Amino acid sequence: MTGRHEALPLRHVLTLPAMGAAVRTARETTEQVLVEWGVSLRHPSVDPVLLILSELVTNSVRHAAVLSPTVTVLYAAGRDAFAFGVHDRHPYEPALHGPATGTGGGLATVVELTLGLGGTTAVRKDADGRGKSIWITVPL
Repeated sequence: MTGRHEALPLRHVLTLPAMGAAVRTARETTEQVLVEWGVSLRHPSVDPVLLILSELVTNSVRHAAVLSPTVTVLYAAGRDAFAFGVHDRHPYEPALHGPATGTGGGLATVVELTLGLGGTTAVRKDADGRGKSIWITVPL
């Protein structure tokens, strides 16, 4: 599996208003992107990836919209990996707790699902410190 999303050759960007409908649109777009990139929607990673994506976009809409009127999903893929980052312009950087801690709410579920897929989770702050992306990378 490629370790960093920057090395993955396929790219797509989706920017949406930070409102409830963004979750459904992001899921539908993710399905379209995966199919265009040759990943079957029956691949065993797709349903967990869609759940993870939904949780991250929901968190941005619920908690960041006050400072971030948009949420952006960045997609990247290669032969052996699929990655996506959910970006908002709220400065709060959530701690990513693993499943053993029992804390962190939906983010704990995100980490647990990602680890179950053999993937990685990372938070990357914007250079100006006023936003962040949560990146998920999973093997295909």
